[in-house]
Amino acid sequence: MGRKLVSVLLTAAMTTALFSGCTTDKETAVTKSEDEQTATSDSSGEVKSKTSEFSGDLTVLTHRTDLIDTKFADYKKEFEARYPDVTIKFEAITDYEGDVAIRMGTKDYGDVLMLPGSVPSNEFADYFEPLGSVEELSNKYKEEFLNAKISQGQVYGLPSCANAQGVVYNKRIFKEAGITQTPKTPEEFLNALQKIKDNTDAIPYYTNYAAGWTLTAWEDHAWGSVTGDANYHNNVIIHEKDPFREGTSHYTVYKLLYDIVSKGLCEKDPVTTDWEQSKVMLNNGEIGCMMLGSWSISQMKGAGSNGDDIGYMPFPTNINGVQYATAGADYCFGINVNSQQKALARAWIDFMVDESGFALSEGSISILKNDPLPETLKDFSEVTFIVDEPATAQNEGLFDELSNTSEVSLNTDVEKKRIVEAAMGNTNESFDDIMNDWNEKWATGQKELGLEVE
Repeated sequence: MGRKLVSVLLTAAMTTALFSGCTTDKETAVTKSEDEQTATSDSSGEVKSKTSEFSGDLTVLTHRTDLIDTKFADYKKEFEARYPDVTIKFEAITDYEGDVAIRMGTKDYGDVLMLPGSVPSNEFADYFEPLGSVEELSNKYKEEFLNAKISQGQVYGLPSCANAQGVVYNKRIFKEAGITQTPKTPEEFLNALQKIKDNTDAIPYYTNYAAGWTLTAWEDHAWGSVTGDANYHNNVIIHEKDPFREGTSHYTVYKLLYDIVSKGLCEKDPVTTDWEQSKVMLNNGEIGCMMLGSWSISQMKGAGSNGDDIGYMPFPTNINGVQYATAGADYCFGINVNSQQKALARAWIDFMVDESGFALSEGSISILKNDPLPETLKDFSEVTFIVDEPATAQNEGLFDELSNTSEVSLNTDVEKKRIVEAAMGNTNESFDDIMNDWNEKWATGQKELGLEVE
């Protein structure tokens, strides 16, 4: 494991504890496991078994602890019925990013896993098998979502589904509060939350601070939702001077988070939030809204008897009257480079993405070309989705490297918690103090990496 990655992953893990057809040797490893299963690749990059059956155990790491005894149990049953000599063994991990980060310091991180967000793209080949080129896989899948986990033109993670980013909310509570239109600016959003506070018994906004990872959902809006620019994430911000100054997308996004907390429009004690209970509370109307990806809709609907009350709206911002929404891959399936069951691992991934119907059943966007948008996104009919363009050859891996080198760590929850703590009055920092600090750290990182700044 690269030294920088070890440091970043272990830091993320400790912090959490505290508070998406190559001709290399690795492709050969994908298509032939050590137990003599043989396979071949078709033009889509799929690995197809030459034998009628696979055999042995397959360990699958997953962050979906809520589905192990329901949907995943059904997928396991169906897959094992197809391959009677195979046993699927799930390892459901609550602190997925933190725990898998530690395990990736060894060779023992399952056969199939969801690629952790902290692994930089220029290190994908050290840990995961290539699944095919974007060109090959785009014969079957929506190309815009294949760019999530690529390096040197190879896809290392196949998205389990794709999501739009927005706000999941309780429609009944918004109506009872007197909110007749979904907010389209941060100011309108704050006013709506104040109406919920004044006219209902619901908590206007729930931060889910204690879970940590839930705060990272805010970061997604700093890309497409606020900028409307598909290149901003991977090709612009790394060369931008003071990208956290007032008026920028990050300033706009995190100032809204800060204002929600500082104005008392969230739960009284964010430190004691409960992720699982928050789903029930939103369903019951005890919470007005939460900033989460569209993957959350089905969970909120299923958390009680008031599923019809759950709605989904775009992030409250617009550019010249046009609303945008960041869209992109959810967690991506990958194959451990050390696995002895690589062909079987690929069969499981193909089953989950192509056949299980998982994405649409979750109200998410399926990456299969012929699948429609889910019914849950009907309110986004006039919203323009922005999917990140991949980094250019010159910029590949630089965003992750700069984010980590600068210690701003945009992909983690550390600095988001810092903002909430400041807004709560637990520190002496102002919001602008934090943004100025981010700018200074970003500039230092740019200089250290020798990046051209515009």
